[in-house]
Amino acid sequence: MSVLDNFEQWKDFLAERLEQAQQQGLTRQVITDVAYQIGDYLAKHVDPKNPEERVLADLWSVADEKEQHALANMMVKLVQQK
Repeated sequence: MSVLDNFEQWKDFLAERLEQAQQQGLTRQVITDVAYQIGDYLAKHVDPKNPEERVLADLWSVADEKEQHALANMMVKLVQQK
């Protein structure tokens, strides 16, 4: 089973990667930029596996680049709350 199959597992996975990035001293801006790159890759190459991912993919597809960066930033904030 892939971490993309279950949204809670996906958030846990992202939270772990975020914690590792922070421990390595990456700045908030670098983390948000990486989140944007991941979101862009997923939107272009990975089919959503659950309803939550479908909503994110739909939002990403109608957003301009600034809004996509904001969406990526919100995902970082979401997983930081764990």
